[in-house]
Amino acid sequence: KAEGQLMELRKGETNSKHNFEMLRQSLEDQKGQDSKNLEEQKAGKAAAEEGKATAEGDLQMATKTLESSTAELASTQGACMTTAADHEATVAGRTEELKVIAEAKKILMETSEGAVSQTYSFAQV
Repeated sequence: KAEGQLMELRKGETNSKHNFEMLRQSLEDQKGQDSKNLEEQKAGKAAAEEGKATAEGDLQMATKTLESSTAELASTQGACMTTAADHEATVAGRTEELKVIAEAKKILMETSEGAVSQTYSFAQV
């Protein structure tokens, strides 16, 4: 009877030892998988931080370009307005000149109407 109990105890101990080894192996496998996942997460984080740094650099360049373009636009608009004002002044001046020329032409036509009807010959001296 004692040997039967001893055998049952040994069998129980063997089962407990086997269960412990299985649990240990499972925990070691889980630890290895978790370590692998952690390394993947770290690599992903590093790549995301690199992408973020690149994007921030691009944003700074785009912001500087936008500021430069905005300043150039303001300068160009100012130059355009100045040119438009100069053009308007030139057009007004030309319009006034054309009025004066038309008036002078009218006066010349009125004062020289009689001369057109006169004929001159080489014999008149």
